[in-house]
Amino acid sequence: MRKRSFFGLSKPSFHYELATDIAATPVAIPTPETVQIYIKQELTRSSKILKTGMSVKTGQRLQLNEGDSIGTISSVTGTIVSIEPFLADYGQTWTAITIETESSDIMDTEFADFIETPSLETLNRFFPTCPGEPDFQPLMDERNPVKTIVIYGGNADILIDTGLLVLKTKADAVNEGIEVLRKITGIEEVVIVVPEESVQNYSGHLDARIQSVSSQYPYAQPLMVLYNLTGRLPDENGAASLGTYFIRAEAVASIGEAFVTGRLPVNKTITVIDKQGNKHLACARIGTPVGKMLDTFGVEVNDQDKIIFGGPMTGNAIYSEDLPIGPDTDAIMVQDKAIIPLYSDYPCINCGDCVHICPANVPVNLIVRFLAAGQYTEGADMYDLYSCIECGLCSYVCSSRIPIYQYIKLAKYELGRITSAEEMNEQ
Repeated sequence: MRKRSFFGLSKPSFHYELATDIAATPVAIPTPETVQIYIKQELTRSSKILKTGMSVKTGQRLQLNEGDSIGTISSVTGTIVSIEPFLADYGQTWTAITIETESSDIMDTEFADFIETPSLETLNRFFPTCPGEPDFQPLMDERNPVKTIVIYGGNADILIDTGLLVLKTKADAVNEGIEVLRKITGIEEVVIVVPEESVQNYSGHLDARIQSVSSQYPYAQPLMVLYNLTGRLPDENGAASLGTYFIRAEAVASIGEAFVTGRLPVNKTITVIDKQGNKHLACARIGTPVGKMLDTFGVEVNDQDKIIFGGPMTGNAIYSEDLPIGPDTDAIMVQDKAIIPLYSDYPCINCGDCVHICPANVPVNLIVRFLAAGQYTEGADMYDLYSCIECGLCSYVCSSRIPIYQYIKLAKYELGRITSAEEMNEQ
C-alpha cells in the first residue's frame, strides 16, 4: 500500500474514480435501534429545550437553547435517551444526542413553511447538518462577495464513489438545488467540477457549466480546483477571498430534494472500502453506527485494525465502531493491521521526497519543523502554509513517517481559531 519514490524522479501515481466505473446500486441500510447526532456547540449547562425522554420527529430541527443559530436535524422519529458532551477533532467540544428510534417515521413540518420564501437564513437554519454538510457563512459574509458558485462533483480522495454517484443518479435534484441557490443569492455563474473522463456523462444534463479537471490525484482537490479556476489560492479567509463559494454536489442535491418534497433529507450516501480494497455503496440514516454499516458488508474489525472516515490519503482514523456516520462522511475505510504504515517521531532526514512530490511547491521539510514545535504563525509567515492544498502526498512518501498532513491541518485550524478570537475581541 505504501510506496516510495526510490529513484529520484518517479512519483506515486493515483487516479480518482470515474462515473463510468460506478455500476452498483447503493444498499439501503435498515434504520438502527439508536442513532447519535451532533450539535456543534458545547453543552455548558442543561438544555432548556432538549430533555431526555423527549419525543422527536424525522426532519425536526433540534437546538440546545432558544434563539441558538447552531442546531442539528433529527434523522429519525424516536425518543431522546441521552444528551452528553462529545470531544471532537482538535479538542472541539460538541453535544451528542442519542435517539432511540421508532419503527415508522413521523415527518416534521416546520421546514415546509419556508419553501415559498427561500432565503440564506432558511438554508443556514436547516441545511448545515443535511447530507453534504454545506456551510453557508461564506455566502452571508458581505466583506467577501461571492461571484461564482463551484459545485464539487467528484471526491477529494481516491477510492470514493459518493460524489459522482450523486451527480449520476440525482441530476434532477442537483438542478433544483442550483435553481434555489441562484434565486436566493442572485449568482448566475455556477460551475460543476468533475474528473475529465466523466464530463460526457453530465454535459447537457445539468444546468451549469461543466468544468473538467485531471483525473490524476490530487488535481481534483478543492484547493487545486480553485487554483485552476482562478489562478490563485485562497488566503486564511477561504474560497470567499477569491469571490468563489465551494459546495458539494450532495449538498446541492439535498437542497433540491427538500424544496421539491418539503422534507429535509436524512439519508447519507457512503462508500464502504473493505480490507481488500473492494468498494461497496450504501445509503443510511445520518447517525447510524459505523459497526452496523460494516456488518452489512461482512467487514470484520479485529484488534489494531484501523477504521478511517474518508479515503486513504486524507481520511481521519476513528476509535470505535459505535461512532456514527455524519452528514460529511463520504467513505468508511478499514485497514488490516498488517498493512498499516505506522507514524513515527523519528526526525526529518531531509531526503527531499516531500518537496519533490508537493504539487503546490511548498518547502515541506522546512515548514514541518515549525509546525511540529507548535510555531504555527512563524511557519505560515515564512513558508506559505496556505499554499498547501491538503492532499496528503507528503505524508505518504515521508521516509521518517512524520504525520505531516496532520500537522498542517492542525496548524490551519489553530490559526483560524486564533483569528476568529481576535476578530471577536475587536468587535
